Amino acid sequence: MNADELKALQAPLKDQYRSTPESAVATLIACGDLDIEQIAVHVRRESGASCTPGMHPMAGGDGTFACAAEMMLEALIGCAGVTFAAVCTAMSIPIEAAEVEARGTLDFRGTLGVDRSTPVGFTKVEVEFRIRSDAPDATLAKAVELAERYCVVAQTLKEVHSGWRRL
Repeated sequence: MNADELKALQAPLKDQYRSTPESAVATLIACGDLDIEQIAVHVRRESGASCTPGMHPMAGGDGTFACAAEMMLEALIGCAGVTFAAVCTAMSIPIEAAEVEARGTLDFRGTLGVDRSTPVGFTKVEVEFRIRSDAPDATLAKAVELAERYCVVAQTLKEVHSGWRRL
């Protein structure tokens, strides 16, 4: 896809969202069935595909199931990578090859309740792009900056504080 094709694809959506802002609001839903016996969740997707997150080996899992914390990093690189690709396409930046990696640092003493002063969850998340391109460094830096700005997952991790409830 080139910049003109991307713009043509998105133009009607942008026009619609400008004229009818409420049409741009969507509630995305994730749903899963808990498997108490295996300490896992069978996640159901609208597409019919599924995955089963469970405990990380450092929390007592055997590695059979996906780790939800790793899946969060995968969601981050998925969103960051797609956003970067769209930005580069829109800006007509030639990319020979690109890779994105997310690293999250956490201390399992927190999630296992070993030390109440240890934070539960990631204390540091870094995203790194490795890019091969003839484009100037400043242009690539701008593309990475825009990818971060428009990456839904990155911005959500930075900004949203949500509550939990039991039905």
